[in-house]
Amino acid sequence: MAVPRNDRLKIYLAGPEVFLPDPQVAARKKREICERHGFEGVFPIDSGVGQDRPSGLEAAMAIYQANVDLIRDCDLLIANMTPFRGPSMDVGTAFEMGLALALEKPVFGYSEDRREYRERVSGATNAEDGWRDENGLLVEDVGLGDNLMLVGAIRKAGWEVAESFETCVRQARAWYGR
Repeated sequence: MAVPRNDRLKIYLAGPEVFLPDPQVAARKKREICERHGFEGVFPIDSGVGQDRPSGLEAAMAIYQANVDLIRDCDLLIANMTPFRGPSMDVGTAFEMGLALALEKPVFGYSEDRREYRERVSGATNAEDGWRDENGLLVEDVGLGDNLMLVGAIRKAGWEVAESFETCVRQARAWYGR
């Protein structure tokens, strides 16, 4: 567990909201919820890097490093695990979850889509040897909402994938006992 540096713990707010037309609206709402519960919310674009939507490898690497630095500076992470551009969560958010776990920071997650993963896979059918997608590939069918490694990271810590961001913030508040 990360040892907090001060009384106000910082939460890295991981999720695909950075791709919204106006990501600051989502950031503002999440920060307000964090504040109500005594946390400071840190959004991926808070570094200012990439605000002008640059392109190219140099810009991509600057954004990558800025986000890694923000995660290192935070005490915990809350991941929006709602499906994004497919049946599973945003891959960048999944990477951020893994990084936070590797840094031994608590990771909480939520998904607004409560269906099991196999229900979200396009063309999934129940075959003799399990669920298969439209390409004949096996579909993970273990009763979870996303890949077992992602959900497992949340469950291993003793939490459930919550149904909302605010529920995650409450879980974090209860876990820190404040």
